[in-house]
Amino acid sequence: YLCKPEPKSRADFFKYSQQITLDPNTAHTHLLLTEENRMVTVMNQQQSFFNHPDRFTGLLQVLSRESLTGRCYWEVEWRAEGIVMAVTYRNISRSGNGEACRFGWNDKSLALYYHQNSFRFCYNSMSTSISAPVSSRVGVYLDHRAGVLSFYSVSESMTLLHRVQTTFTQPLHAGLWLYRTGDTARLCKLK
Repeated sequence: YLCKPEPKSRADFFKYSQQITLDPNTAHTHLLLTEENRMVTVMNQQQSFFNHPDRFTGLLQVLSRESLTGRCYWEVEWRAEGIVMAVTYRNISRSGNGEACRFGWNDKSLALYYHQNSFRFCYNSMSTSISAPVSSRVGVYLDHRAGVLSFYSVSESMTLLHRVQTTFTQPLHAGLWLYRTGDTARLCKLK
Protein backbone atom coordinates (compact mmCIF):
# COMPACT_ATOMS: atom_id res chain seq x y z
CA TYR A 1 0.00 0.00 0.00
CA LEU A 2 1.73 3.14 -1.21
CA CYS A 3 0.94 6.19 0.85
CA LYS A 4 -0.40 8.75 -1.56
CA PRO A 5 0.50 12.31 -0.60
CA GLU A 6 -2.12 13.99 1.52
CA PRO A 7 -4.40 16.46 -0.27
CA LYS A 8 -3.34 20.10 -0.05
CA SER A 9 -6.11 22.26 -1.49
CA ARG A 10 -9.79 22.10 -0.65
CA ALA A 11 -10.45 20.90 -4.20
CA ASP A 12 -8.03 18.02 -3.57
CA PHE A 13 -9.88 17.10 -0.39
CA PHE A 14 -13.21 17.19 -2.22
CA LYS A 15 -12.04 14.21 -4.31
CA TYR A 16 -12.42 12.16 -1.14
CA SER A 17 -15.61 13.79 0.08
CA GLN A 18 -17.99 11.38 1.71
CA GLN A 19 -21.69 12.07 2.16
CA ILE A 20 -22.26 11.23 5.80
CA THR A 21 -25.59 11.17 7.64
CA LEU A 22 -26.39 10.89 11.33
CA ASP A 23 -27.87 7.69 12.74
CA PRO A 24 -31.15 8.34 14.62
CA ASN A 25 -30.65 5.08 16.54
CA THR A 26 -27.54 6.53 18.21
CA ALA A 27 -28.85 10.06 18.92
CA HIS A 28 -29.49 11.13 22.52
CA THR A 29 -33.20 11.74 23.06
CA HIS A 30 -32.73 15.54 23.31
CA LEU A 31 -31.19 15.73 19.83
CA LEU A 32 -33.38 16.59 16.84
CA LEU A 33 -32.11 15.38 13.46
CA THR A 34 -33.24 17.27 10.33
CA GLU A 35 -32.10 17.95 6.73
CA GLU A 36 -32.13 14.25 5.85
CA ASN A 37 -30.24 13.48 9.07
CA ARG A 38 -27.37 15.84 8.29
CA MET A 39 -28.25 18.51 10.88
CA VAL A 40 -28.52 18.10 14.65
CA THR A 41 -30.08 20.52 17.15
CA VAL A 42 -30.17 20.29 20.94
CA MET A 43 -33.81 20.51 22.10
CA ASN A 44 -35.42 21.20 25.46
CA GLN A 45 -38.00 18.48 24.85
CA GLN A 46 -37.21 14.83 24.55
CA GLN A 47 -37.68 13.60 20.98
CA SER A 48 -39.85 10.57 20.29
CA PHE A 49 -37.13 8.03 19.59
CA PHE A 50 -37.58 4.32 20.22
CA ASN A 51 -35.42 2.66 22.85
CA HIS A 52 -32.35 1.32 21.10
CA PRO A 53 -29.17 -0.30 22.46
CA ASP A 54 -27.03 1.99 20.26
CA ARG A 55 -28.47 5.20 21.76
CA PHE A 56 -26.33 7.50 23.92
CA THR A 57 -28.24 7.83 27.18
CA GLY A 58 -26.25 10.42 29.13
CA LEU A 59 -24.40 12.65 26.66
CA LEU A 60 -25.76 14.74 23.77
CA GLN A 61 -23.86 12.64 21.24
CA VAL A 62 -24.70 11.05 17.89
CA LEU A 63 -22.78 8.87 15.42
CA SER A 64 -22.81 8.65 11.65
CA ARG A 65 -24.84 5.89 10.05
CA GLU A 66 -21.99 5.20 7.63
CA SER A 67 -18.82 3.46 8.72
CA LEU A 68 -15.62 5.03 7.42
CA THR A 69 -12.74 3.13 5.85
CA GLY A 70 -10.32 4.08 3.09
CA ARG A 71 -9.73 7.77 2.44
CA CYS A 72 -12.57 10.14 3.19
CA TYR A 73 -13.19 13.80 3.88
CA TRP A 74 -16.15 15.62 5.40
CA GLU A 75 -16.92 19.05 6.82
CA VAL A 76 -18.86 20.12 9.89
CA GLU A 77 -20.24 23.60 10.47
CA TRP A 78 -21.91 24.75 13.65
CA ARG A 79 -23.68 27.46 15.56
CA ALA A 80 -22.79 26.57 19.10
CA GLU A 81 -20.79 27.73 22.09
CA GLY A 82 -19.07 24.38 22.09
CA ILE A 83 -18.93 21.27 19.95
CA VAL A 84 -16.92 18.06 19.77
CA MET A 85 -16.15 16.45 16.40
CA ALA A 86 -14.92 12.88 16.70
CA VAL A 87 -14.11 9.67 14.97
CA THR A 88 -14.91 6.61 17.01
CA TYR A 89 -15.17 2.86 16.84
CA ARG A 90 -18.71 1.54 16.83
CA ASN A 91 -18.16 -0.24 20.16
CA ILE A 92 -17.82 2.94 22.25
CA SER A 93 -20.00 2.75 25.38
CA ARG A 94 -23.45 4.36 25.13
CA SER A 95 -24.79 4.22 28.67
CA GLY A 96 -24.33 7.07 31.15
CA ASN A 97 -21.88 9.97 30.95
CA GLY A 98 -18.60 8.48 32.15
CA GLU A 99 -15.30 8.62 30.30
CA ALA A 100 -16.06 5.35 28.49
CA CYS A 101 -18.81 7.20 26.56
CA ARG A 102 -17.14 10.58 26.07
CA PHE A 103 -15.54 11.29 22.72
CA GLY A 104 -11.79 11.69 23.23
CA TRP A 105 -11.73 10.35 26.78
CA ASN A 106 -11.12 6.69 25.98
CA ASP A 107 -9.15 4.52 23.56
CA LYS A 108 -12.17 4.09 21.26
CA SER A 109 -12.40 7.68 20.00
CA LEU A 110 -10.34 10.69 18.93
CA ALA A 111 -11.88 14.13 19.14
CA LEU A 112 -11.46 17.80 18.33
CA TYR A 113 -13.04 20.06 20.97
CA TYR A 114 -14.14 23.61 20.21
CA HIS A 115 -15.10 25.77 23.19
CA GLN A 116 -14.86 29.49 23.97
CA ASN A 117 -13.13 30.26 20.68
CA SER A 118 -10.34 27.73 21.05
CA PHE A 119 -9.60 24.20 19.88
CA ARG A 120 -8.04 21.22 21.62
CA PHE A 121 -7.50 17.62 20.62
CA CYS A 122 -8.32 14.75 22.99
CA TYR A 123 -7.54 11.05 22.89
CA ASN A 124 -7.65 8.60 25.79
CA SER A 125 -8.01 11.47 28.32
CA MET A 126 -4.89 13.24 26.99
CA SER A 127 -5.61 16.78 25.86
CA THR A 128 -3.53 18.96 23.50
CA SER A 129 -4.22 22.69 23.15
CA ILE A 130 -4.21 24.04 19.61
CA SER A 131 -3.40 27.63 18.71
CA ALA A 132 -5.05 28.33 15.39
CA PRO A 133 -7.45 30.73 13.75
CA VAL A 134 -11.01 30.02 14.79
CA SER A 135 -13.70 29.32 12.23
CA SER A 136 -17.09 27.67 12.58
CA ARG A 137 -16.35 25.06 9.93
CA VAL A 138 -13.91 22.17 10.28
CA GLY A 139 -12.79 19.67 7.66
CA VAL A 140 -11.92 16.14 8.75
CA TYR A 141 -9.65 13.98 6.60
CA LEU A 142 -9.25 10.28 7.34
CA ASP A 143 -6.90 7.83 5.64
CA HIS A 144 -7.95 4.72 7.52
CA ARG A 145 -5.38 2.38 6.06
CA ALA A 146 -2.47 4.78 6.60
CA GLY A 147 -3.71 5.57 10.12
CA VAL A 148 -3.92 9.31 9.42
CA LEU A 149 -6.54 11.63 10.88
CA SER A 150 -6.34 15.39 10.23
CA PHE A 151 -8.57 18.28 11.29
CA TYR A 152 -8.58 21.55 9.32
CA SER A 153 -10.05 24.94 10.02
CA VAL A 154 -11.93 25.87 6.84
CA SER A 155 -12.38 29.46 5.71
CA GLU A 156 -10.95 30.96 2.52
CA SER A 157 -8.01 28.64 3.08
CA MET A 158 -7.47 25.34 4.88
CA THR A 159 -5.44 25.58 8.10
CA LEU A 160 -4.21 22.34 9.67
CA LEU A 161 -5.38 22.19 13.29
CA HIS A 162 -4.11 18.77 14.28
CA ARG A 163 -2.81 15.61 12.62
CA VAL A 164 -2.59 12.16 14.18
CA GLN A 165 -0.65 9.16 12.92
CA THR A 166 -1.87 5.94 14.51
CA THR A 167 -3.21 2.49 13.63
CA PHE A 168 -6.94 1.96 13.18
CA THR A 169 -8.08 -1.58 13.87
CA GLN A 170 -11.79 -1.29 12.98
CA PRO A 171 -14.02 0.86 10.78
CA LEU A 172 -14.70 4.30 12.25
CA HIS A 173 -17.79 6.46 12.58
CA ALA A 174 -18.01 10.23 12.65
CA GLY A 175 -19.42 11.58 15.92
CA LEU A 176 -20.82 14.90 17.12
CA TRP A 177 -21.33 16.07 20.69
CA LEU A 178 -23.18 19.29 21.53
CA TYR A 179 -23.78 20.88 24.92
CA ARG A 180 -26.52 23.47 25.09
CA THR A 181 -30.15 23.83 24.11
CA GLY A 182 -30.41 25.54 20.71
CA ASP A 183 -26.91 24.59 19.58
CA THR A 184 -26.77 23.17 16.05
CA ALA A 185 -24.26 21.37 13.85
CA ARG A 186 -24.43 20.22 10.27
CA LEU A 187 -22.59 17.71 8.13
CA CYS A 188 -22.06 19.84 5.03
CA LYS A 189 -23.11 18.78 1.56
CA LEU A 190 -19.91 19.03 -0.45
CA LYS A 191 -20.03 19.67 -4.18
